[in-house]
Amino acid sequence: MSIVVTGGAGFIGSAVVRRLAGEGRSVVNLDALTYAGNLESLAAVSGSPAYAFEHVDICDADAVNEAFERHRPSAVLHLAAESHVDRSIDGPGAFVRTNLLGTFNLLQAARRHYEHLGTKERGSFRFVHVSTDEVFGSLGETGAFTPETPYQPHSPYSATKAGSDHLARAWHDTYGLPVIVTNCSNNYGPYQFPEKLIPLITLSAQHGRRLPVYGKGSNVRDWLFVEDHVDGILAAAANGEPGETYLFGGGAERRNIDVVRTICSVLDSERPDPAGPHERLIEFVKDRPGHDFRYAVDASASTARLGWRPRHSFETGIRETVRWYLDNGDWCEHVQSGKYRGERLGSVVTG
Repeated sequence: MSIVVTGGAGFIGSAVVRRLAGEGRSVVNLDALTYAGNLESLAAVSGSPAYAFEHVDICDADAVNEAFERHRPSAVLHLAAESHVDRSIDGPGAFVRTNLLGTFNLLQAARRHYEHLGTKERGSFRFVHVSTDEVFGSLGETGAFTPETPYQPHSPYSATKAGSDHLARAWHDTYGLPVIVTNCSNNYGPYQFPEKLIPLITLSAQHGRRLPVYGKGSNVRDWLFVEDHVDGILAAAANGEPGETYLFGGGAERRNIDVVRTICSVLDSERPDPAGPHERLIEFVKDRPGHDFRYAVDASASTARLGWRPRHSFETGIRETVRWYLDNGDWCEHVQSGKYRGERLGSVVTG
């Protein structure tokens, strides 16, 4: 029996797959290989006997069921999702399809599989539904999200993730499927598709392009290094209680403008630009619709119940991340080719 990881060629999913396969644990990657999924992110484990890849769109119920029948998973780590807020503004339909219909298909397949497991296997089986803190909406100047925070999503992305969270909990409450829901703060690290803030700013600054910052850059996010998130997901799968929710945050709140300036500072030391400090490239642009002001996560319950805590500070994580993008230009070029070239997304609502 294997651990099935959905979206295993994406940013967080590939980090989970690399960890599991690197430890010699049997892992099956189900991925549709959309624009943000790339098998180059799994080159380090592609030849491992512990790793298998299935080119499966989770919106294809028959394909999902067949994969479950072939691999008989001992756990499902569900990370496949459309995840970029700006893209959800431009084209919400894909988010409804993948995040809601896709999650439904997986829950149904997992339910059928679970009902045919033996008593021992049922006792250890887990379905970990990986979600985001954005489902909780926006915070003011103070406070932090907890597992008890009411949902109040403001974008098509967060609304569809909220819907998928509700589906996952309903399948636990109604059908007894051992579901665990996790909600994380903003992830960053190697292998993140360059439409997201940190890789976009890093690559744009490296090439002397303007660095767009929404509004005045005052929006606040809590930043979590991706390997610390992997620790949390695996801890929840191994030791979490079905029906419970676990939050993972980096304890590293930063204004967006301060994140951009930190990246510029790292670049100034790693790759000095003869034209001057990289911060000169910052350009404030019109804010996106429905932009949440602040996210912050109280992960103390996850620390108490799972023994989890982040191992990376923002200062060490951001330096490691920037260096990775500087050292992996080929990967950056290949994943963007024909898909995305740093253009503005989410500036208007297109329906």
